[in-house]
Amino acid sequence: MIDIEVMKMLADKTTSERGYRMLIATYKVPLYWHIRRMVKNHEDADDILQNTFIKVFKNIDKFKHQSSLKTWLYKIATNECITFLNNPKRQEFEALDDTKFERPAEASIDYDSIHLNLAKAIETLPAKQRAVFNMRYFDEMSYQEIAEITETNVNALKTSFHLAVKKIESILKE
Repeated sequence: MIDIEVMKMLADKTTSERGYRMLIATYKVPLYWHIRRMVKNHEDADDILQNTFIKVFKNIDKFKHQSSLKTWLYKIATNECITFLNNPKRQEFEALDDTKFERPAEASIDYDSIHLNLAKAIETLPAKQRAVFNMRYFDEMSYQEIAEITETNVNALKTSFHLAVKKIESILKE
């Protein structure tokens, strides 16, 4: 498994730089999209991703192997997102604009509109509930993985996800 190989490289001073490069190559894209779905802005997502990897690099020696490396990385990224979203000083950016998406010429299902409406509905969720929804729906994580990342019990996560789905459905029906 790649996590074990990366951890062995990171533990050895002669291969630690290669281990960090492998860690970034393996997790950069999935973590970016996890973050991006929460913050909706490329520049913010890049900043949060960079902060995530900086925290990982500074604290790799504190990783206790009680969870998978993936779970630990997602936990750091999720916490960085929640901190960013809850920061009252952060700048408010424009919401996605309908005019940025081309509409299909034929009278078919308007997937761009559906995607835009889903994104807007997800944005209405509180930061932690948004994180739970994104990890379960988009990242297809198990409740156990999400529980380890958010330090929340599985039953509470199931309730949070269910409430998020109901709220999103309600908004989409309007």
